[in-house]
Amino acid sequence: AVESIRKWWMKIGKSKYKKAKTLTITADSGGSNSYRTRLWKFELQKFSNQTGLIIRVRHFPPGTSKWNKIEHRLFSFISKNWRGKPLLTHAIIINLISTTKTEKGLEVKCMIDKNSYPIGIRISDEEYAKIKIIPEKFHGDWNYTIKPQSNA
Repeated sequence: AVESIRKWWMKIGKSKYKKAKTLTITADSGGSNSYRTRLWKFELQKFSNQTGLIIRVRHFPPGTSKWNKIEHRLFSFISKNWRGKPLLTHAIIINLISTTKTEKGLEVKCMIDKNSYPIGIRISDEEYAKIKIIPEKFHGDWNYTIKPQSNA
């Protein structure tokens, strides 16, 4: 998940938001970007160090991912677009997702990520303790800020 954010920042965000000092990310509470996942926070720390950005993370409460406005506004249209069509190949899936457009004109860009990613990466207690994470007063487990490490 952080790699997607990094690619977006390097390709679009960095040039479009030149004066940005902070990046706010909203995320579901499950999967690779879960508030419980150490690797997610560890990789966000590396991204913060690389860019100098302060990263603010706001997780949706468990079971409420449909509060995510993009998911809510977009995924129903993807489902409608491929309704009744057999998803037999990656090419069919990519084509169906890529041709999705909402009533308000939101379009989808989609491609296969052919990179392989290691699994089972563990972040030790020592590595985790080095993350410059500041929990918010309200649900600090779901809402937190990661600041660049000065010695990075």
